[in-house]
Amino acid sequence: MGAGIKTRIVKIGNSRGIRIPKPLLDQADIGEEVELEVRDGQLIIRQLREPRYGWDDQFAEMAVKGDDHLLAEGTITTTNWDAEEWEW
Repeated sequence: MGAGIKTRIVKIGNSRGIRIPKPLLDQADIGEEVELEVRDGQLIIRQLREPRYGWDDQFAEMAVKGDDHLLAEGTITTTNWDAEEWEW
């Protein structure tokens, strides 16, 4: 973990905020939207990722390892709805 930078909490309407120096934002790859979380008394700010971010890479890695098969192969059945209504 790097050295800390001292900053002040400022009033923004009824809320509070901090100014985060650009070099820190660049190092953390933080853009316009962030996700906030409190964990063990610490406020964590992280880049907001799209849902399922990184899944393509994970699926590709599973395929390389041969770990991309159904766990319950042969037990999945389809219904009339699957055959008639669902667009594959």
